[in-house]
Amino acid sequence: MNKTVKNKILRRLKIIEGQVRGLEKMIENDTYCIDVITQTSAVRNALSSVEDSVLENHLSTHVVEQMKNGSHVKAIKEILAVYKVSKKK
Repeated sequence: MNKTVKNKILRRLKIIEGQVRGLEKMIENDTYCIDVITQTSAVRNALSSVEDSVLENHLSTHVVEQMKNGSHVKAIKEILAVYKVSKKK
């Protein structure tokens, strides 16, 4: 993973960490349920964005190298495994 992508993902994760701490406080303070649900949705979307960035990086680096090096079967299995996990959401 190149440094720019890594830093971008780490920054997003720090933001998500803060959002989760905020959720904890919301629950402690008996915040209105709809507000909590709205915040959990924001966290879920932020995590999805991290997942998208990691997958994009993987496809554009590791998978490309695997294809070039004749390891296309491994690349296909990895992509299918990620796809199957994502369908379970």
